[in-house]
Amino acid sequence: MRKIDYAKTLNLPNTSFKMKANLPQKEGLMLRDWEKNKIYQKSIEDTTKPVFFLHDGPPYANGDIHIGHSINKILKDIILKYKRLRGFYAPYIPGWDTHGLPIEWKIIEQKGDKIANMSAIELRQECKKYALKEVEKQKKDFIRLGVLGDFANPYITLNKEFEAEELQVFKEIYENGYIYKGLKPVYWSPTTETALAEAEIEYKDVTSSTIYVKMDLVEDALSKLDIDSASIIIWTTTPWTLPANLGIALNKDLEYGVYETNKGNMIVATSLSNTAFSKMNLEFKLIKTFKGDLLENTHYNHPLFDRQGLVILADHVTDEAGTGCVHTAPGHGVDDFIAGNKYNLGVLSPVDDKGHLTYEAGKYEGLFYLKANKVIIEDLENSGYLLNMTEIKHSYPHDWRSKKPVIFRATEQWFINIAESDIRENALEALKSVKFYPDWGRNRINSMMENRPDWTISRQRVWGVPIPIFYNKQNEVVYYPEIMDRVIELVKKEGTDIWFKYSASEIIGQELLDKYNLNGEELRKEKSILDVWFDSGVTHRAVVKTRGFDRPVDLYLEGSDQHRGWFQSSLLTSIASTKDAPYKKILTHGFVNDATGRKMSKSIGNVIVPNEVIEKYGADILRLWASSVDYREDVRLSSNILDRMSDSYRKIRNTSRYLLGNIYDFDYEKDKVNYEDMLEIDKWALNKLERLKIKVEKLYESYEFYSLFQEILNFCIIDMSSFYLDIIKDRLYCDYRASVERRSAQTVMSEVLKVLVRIISPVLSFTAEEIWAKLPENMKDTESVHLSKWIEIDEKYVDDKLEKKWQKLHTLRKEVNKKIEEKRNEKEIGLSLDAKVLLNIKNSEFEFVKEYNELEISDILLVSQVEFVDEVLEETEIENISVKIVRALGEKCERCWKYSEKTGDPIYGQVTPRDAMVLKIMDENGELDDKYKEE
Repeated sequence: MRKIDYAKTLNLPNTSFKMKANLPQKEGLMLRDWEKNKIYQKSIEDTTKPVFFLHDGPPYANGDIHIGHSINKILKDIILKYKRLRGFYAPYIPGWDTHGLPIEWKIIEQKGDKIANMSAIELRQECKKYALKEVEKQKKDFIRLGVLGDFANPYITLNKEFEAEELQVFKEIYENGYIYKGLKPVYWSPTTETALAEAEIEYKDVTSSTIYVKMDLVEDALSKLDIDSASIIIWTTTPWTLPANLGIALNKDLEYGVYETNKGNMIVATSLSNTAFSKMNLEFKLIKTFKGDLLENTHYNHPLFDRQGLVILADHVTDEAGTGCVHTAPGHGVDDFIAGNKYNLGVLSPVDDKGHLTYEAGKYEGLFYLKANKVIIEDLENSGYLLNMTEIKHSYPHDWRSKKPVIFRATEQWFINIAESDIRENALEALKSVKFYPDWGRNRINSMMENRPDWTISRQRVWGVPIPIFYNKQNEVVYYPEIMDRVIELVKKEGTDIWFKYSASEIIGQELLDKYNLNGEELRKEKSILDVWFDSGVTHRAVVKTRGFDRPVDLYLEGSDQHRGWFQSSLLTSIASTKDAPYKKILTHGFVNDATGRKMSKSIGNVIVPNEVIEKYGADILRLWASSVDYREDVRLSSNILDRMSDSYRKIRNTSRYLLGNIYDFDYEKDKVNYEDMLEIDKWALNKLERLKIKVEKLYESYEFYSLFQEILNFCIIDMSSFYLDIIKDRLYCDYRASVERRSAQTVMSEVLKVLVRIISPVLSFTAEEIWAKLPENMKDTESVHLSKWIEIDEKYVDDKLEKKWQKLHTLRKEVNKKIEEKRNEKEIGLSLDAKVLLNIKNSEFEFVKEYNELEISDILLVSQVEFVDEVLEETEIENISVKIVRALGEKCERCWKYSEKTGDPIYGQVTPRDAMVLKIMDENGELDDKYKEE
């Protein structure tokens, strides 16, 4: 008998594919290689492929990227990498929003007193330098996330080519008749001294003084009521607007009452009388009732000024709160403005850019509007017109940049007409053909569009694209298409600095001055710039069109706040210029909160910084998290969540590592086994792989990455590691290395690897590339997994009959494993191979199990022996199947560790007949030489 080191005769896996936990270092090297080998450029070389264009919404170039940026860029990258795998020409053109107040503010802050001596051009140059520096910082961080794109040639809103196309869109909208200049109340930030758009407003709770004030009716109103004296009672949360009061609005259909009190006769809506008089601490008695329209066009005396106001009717008046009699200041509210217009009340807005009351406010001139509240309330109390003052907490609009309260203030601004044009109707119609992910996004943007006021597109700043309008001495607009074309051509050459560098006449040019008889005119330029939402809103033209792509684009993907931001500004500029939608699909994701669902905040100390995550875990862990969460709602992130992601990542990684380690001696071209010649379990494994491909493809196509992650994880853990790979381990290690049985398993493992590396590559981009590098060359079709092709579904491998059969075997195995664990806990056996399983099967659905020979069924159950018996054994959860675990008979094989009553070979020692046969083949082939002998 020969003395053999049996361990050296086994086909043990090659463990050189370590994949140790040093992802951050490896990822950095891969990024270097991707750039050096131009992987992104190669991935979009073939422009004849069908196009899939995901248009990148521009982040603002100010400050470090946050975790919200990360999930946004990762989701986009996942989609585009998948589309490239599927044979699409899917470029990624990243972009940045670079104009606007935050950057201008930053420079003003940095320069301090020096800013007073800086020209507009100098300030703009400093803003540009700052913005471009921030772009480079953010660009580096986005690349570190593993995002592949044209970062060498991004779009930046300050580039002259972009600005020129933006002005072209402005020209089209203007000439379509949608842009106008008017005096209207707009959101105004006293902090930043500029008008704001709806998308720049956020709401926070504030505490305000709320007051009940009486305003005495004069003769025309009293005669209508047939009463000697009475006062209308108004209720307001903005006492500082009372100097601008020009009217009181009633609802024509509401019932009002004249009530007798110890402070005179008072008028309130009857439905609000109990609450109102209770607040005013007054006893009251109803004298008479009337409908609101009775007092239309009558008058009252202002309680603070020597003037009369007009009683008007308005639909926005309700009996939900207050008195049903609404203080109306057309200069400080949209509803007031609209109602006041109908009655020619005029517009009074005695507040300056900084929020201080002007001379029109009389004695209150110079007071900041919030300080004016206190003084006005004191005056009303002293004069007897104040009936009650309390403090209430309520939601109030704030500037989303400065985080300070805004006011409604009537100023001359430029608007896009939405309320009284066909833009709203056309936009809502266009949205009908847009697909939303998730579906509720449609209702959200629709409801916002239905209630959206005119868009204030002008800002009173320097850093931005100027509104290209000229005025003559009479303050009339001077507009000719040729002049606008001339401005656009100059901007193409020199950028929008021309507006600040040259005079109006120099910009227009002598030829056009002559043509339109403008010589000698005192021409001036508009001083306002365009809203930055207009900048980013025209990217569907300034990026998509100018780079040669078709509109509408395939997909917009941003945070859910963009329903009122970029999605709307893009839609409105598109509808107003070319009357079509800029996108086919919109996908939105929620915000990232901490583990408890709280918003991340530096003051709370719960902020997670992307770069810190990457330094500790690697970008692939962050990418895996982004793909695993249900992005349709707000999502959560914490160290514990990242640790769990790392555990899930290791399970996918270890499955890949095991597969690679067991095909080290497999030549895919020479050793591959045909499907027809495979063992049944191998066919089942290919069936599971094909079903995974079908699910994964569907989930990628519907952007359901959160389910995708779970499907891949389940396949790796449940189908592969704990079942298939467990069952075939003996065959891999102990069968003859070139046997059909072993090659059949290796064929399956190779097929699984080929699919797995591709389907994980959009998400685990670095890990997939590492696996790709370890694959045998004849299993790869290109130098990088990100240049590879998707492996299409092959229906012939989907076998429903086999699926059902092996599902039953899986269930049986679980029941047997439970019984084995009981015996192991009782110390009756050690390894499962120490066991013999007695099976009594009286269930017709499981009769097929008896058709397997003992070797096959023992491998499936991972035991040494199986015997089918008729005696009653221990019950299982499967009806009419009982099981008993006993110690295996015979001796333990020193090579495969299985027990057999036939163990022992005269030449090869204490081994089973199967192992003796393998050793004999190795011996005959000269493979069992001295290196296998024990020393």
